[in-house]
Formats: sequence, C-alpha cells, structure tokens
Amino acid sequence: MKLEYAGFRPIISQHGISFKRGKDDKFIYLPFAYEILNALNNDYDSTKNHSHSIKIEELNMEKILKIISSIYSKIDTELDEKVKSYIKHLDEEEKEVENRTTLSDIEKNIYLENLKLMRTYKIQRAKNKIFYYYCVSTIVEIIKKNKIRKIDLPFNEKFWHILKSIQSKLQSQNISSTIKVDELEGLKIKFTVNIF
Repeated sequence: MKLEYAGFRPIISQHGISFKRGKDDKFIYLPFAYEILNALNNDYDSTKNHSHSIKIEELNMEKILKIISSIYSKIDTELDEKVKSYIKHLDEEEKEVENRTTLSDIEKNIYLENLKLMRTYKIQRAKNKIFYYYCVSTIVEIIKKNKIRKIDLPFNEKFWHILKSIQSKLQSQNISSTIKVDELEGLKIKFTVNIF
C-alpha cells in the first residue's frame, strides 16, 4: 500500500469541488505516530523506564509496518479489505447521485464527473486515515501490554492530535487518561494513563 499526502477533505457537489480547511489528511501525523511507536516499542521486562530522542524524519513504511504487524499480523489483508469497502462506498455514493430526483440531468452529470475526478484523491485520503488508526491502535496495544502509565512528549500540535486519538481509543476500552501541558522544562505534553 502506497501512502502519500493527499490534502484537505474535499467537498464535492454539482456546483464544483472545494476543500475544507482544518480537515487535513491524516498522512501528516504518520511520522509523529511512528516516533511514538518507536519510542514505546521497547523491552519493559528488564527496564521499566525508557527515554527516546524524538527525530521527525520522512516516513519509513518498512519500519512502521514491522511494528504494527507485530500486533496486527494480518495488517496487509485487513488494509486491503478496508480500502475495498471504501471503494464500494464511493460506488454507492455515485449511484445515490444518479438516483437523485432533485437534480437535473446536467447537474447529475457534473456531480458525477466531480466525484470521478476526486475518486483517486479520496481513496488516498482513506488509505492514510485507515493506516493512521492502525498506528493509534498499535500504540494503545503497546500501552496496555506493557502497562505504560506515562508518556512525555515535546509540545507539538501533531503529537497533541495523536494523543487525543489514543485517549479516545483507550476510553472506548474503559481506560481513562489525561493530557496536560507542562511548562516547567520547556513546553511538554504529559500523557498519563490510569491503567492497572
């Protein structure tokens, strides 16, 4: 699966195509998610505390897939199935537009052409989003498996976003957590998990 930046969420209609600012592609978070994964992917049997120097670099798919596949062994198959399901959703969206009685034939044709123009773009955004949530789920599984109670990160809006996703995933499993900003030693994010 090829991951690459697609862009903001498209708003598609018979009037044209626009993009919703603030709804950026999940791809932008992947290098930051990898750094969290890489920092947490340690042997906790011998040492309970680990320190990792964060270096945001280009996304290395091989490394991130290796960590994720240690938790989700069938990730390739699962990713393909989810993408196929999304493509089916896009097909249904086109059929729904074809069956709209409130649009003229010209409006339907324009709407359908706009959907077709943006199909590859939307599929790429979906791939990125699906993969992002696998990263989040993997981080959650590592936290649970190793009973990680605290993660400190440099303050950054992308780390904040990822921690909010992790917090939401933990909450869905009845595990509470808190995110705080600490200004004592420079701006840092302190993520605390109330686990075990």
